[in-house]
Amino acid sequence: MSAPSVHKAAAIRLTGIDKRFGAVHANRAIDLSVAPGSIHGLLGENGAGKSTLMKILFGMIHADEGRVEIDGTPVAFRSSAEALSAGIGMVQQHFSLIPAFSVVENLIMGRARGSVLSRLTRKLDLKAAAERAQELSDRFGFGIDPLAKVATLSVGARQKVEILKALWGGARTLVLDEPTAALSPPEADELYAVLHRLRSEGTTIVLISHKMPEIMHLCDRVTVLRDGAVVGEAELAGQALDEPAVRQPIEAALVNMMIGRDKPELPERAPLEGPVILDIRGLTDGTRLGPIDLKVHGGEIVAVVGVEGNGQSELVELLMGLRKARDGMIGIDNHNVVDWPTQRRLDAGLAHISEDRHATGVADTMSLIDNASIGFVDGAPFSGSPLSLSQKQRRIFTEVLIEQHKVRTPSPDLPMASLSGGNQQKLVVGRELARAPRLMIAAQPTRGLDIGSTVAVQDALLRLRAEGNAVLLLSLDLNEVFAIADRLVVLRKGRIVGTMQSADFDIDQIGRWMSGAVEHVATKPEETDPQTLEAAS
Repeated sequence: MSAPSVHKAAAIRLTGIDKRFGAVHANRAIDLSVAPGSIHGLLGENGAGKSTLMKILFGMIHADEGRVEIDGTPVAFRSSAEALSAGIGMVQQHFSLIPAFSVVENLIMGRARGSVLSRLTRKLDLKAAAERAQELSDRFGFGIDPLAKVATLSVGARQKVEILKALWGGARTLVLDEPTAALSPPEADELYAVLHRLRSEGTTIVLISHKMPEIMHLCDRVTVLRDGAVVGEAELAGQALDEPAVRQPIEAALVNMMIGRDKPELPERAPLEGPVILDIRGLTDGTRLGPIDLKVHGGEIVAVVGVEGNGQSELVELLMGLRKARDGMIGIDNHNVVDWPTQRRLDAGLAHISEDRHATGVADTMSLIDNASIGFVDGAPFSGSPLSLSQKQRRIFTEVLIEQHKVRTPSPDLPMASLSGGNQQKLVVGRELARAPRLMIAAQPTRGLDIGSTVAVQDALLRLRAEGNAVLLLSLDLNEVFAIADRLVVLRKGRIVGTMQSADFDIDQIGRWMSGAVEHVATKPEETDPQTLEAAS
């Protein structure tokens, strides 16, 4: 890593930043200095105040107290547009692109500049805009076609478009909020190369991330927040981080700063294999998925891995009853549920941690109490009737979830949107675990979670497994898969192209399956159990 310059004014200097949202003290007198042309990491648990601090920098919200300086000049941004004009760009976790538009159309929305206006007509010149976009893409190694529709791009390519959009606006400093949360390992590696290139060109980057390997690989310096305050910093540039004897103590110290204790360990797990709980045979939606065959036993965690967009979402929708199967069977505890509605599947012992909680997991404007109650239409555990839900019992239930899963909030009456993304995820996970499911469909269950919360969710899935239940885990994080899965299958172009037991996990072979570098592997369907599944009524 190149050491940041000490002779220039700080690219960003925040002094005494303080921000409250009612009873929540989000930022507590924070001081932060970011050297120009460096990658500065921002670490902290969910709710530690990282995103709030960066939104203050970007003009999205205003600090109650404190001072912001850009390149040594005091500023007081009243909007994100003013921050962009001053050379600050921010790429948030949730993309703001319009899928039906081309890349260049997304870039120029509200950002037309003189260089893309026709000299004769002063109208937008799409050709000139596309040429400028191609120059930017080529300069930083993005590999993006400006004329491609965003809907056709992979998640990794869309992340690059978001960064390109900030650069198009003239950003010299980029704030990236969990940029690899939705990326596969190969896509993350491509993004790392882009960030290294940006730094070498003089761009300053602030990286919010929960991934310790990412921080150690990319950052020159890191600042750690806990409970809204700075609790420590570490210089990473110039350290021999490739050597475990150097890297491991630094990682341990950062984790301790972040969560106030050493990294918790997952429990040991004994090999288990109970009866088949999930039995998929010849399942296809007739378009993007299948046919596939897959069994998951009680006492087993089976992971589905692959580059995003290869049928994972379609598989979950078929299992949850949100997409109609053209052919095939879905067995849950010896019942063929392929034609059952979603609620009946939930009643039969299915639970679902949604990959996109905003689309299918929560209602942002409703209270935490209302969100904790979603899906319990039979009244349990709140009352004996769906028509007479006890508000008192719903509140108690929500408060228990908040305490058990360490959801940071001053009140269960607040809207879901008041929580950080990680705290929203913790409430969703707690709600789904409260169903005491026989089969848990866990799609990216730890995306956006800090280290402590990630281990807590993984531990909960292992407890389900130890109780003889089944877990189907869909994850882009191979470290997570290696930590808790008993078996994995690789999904590519809607088909299972490889399967591997935990004792044989081989990241190189998995990567070849995921990328299509080897021929399609026709996995042999598992033997059909002798019992006959009950037909759906």
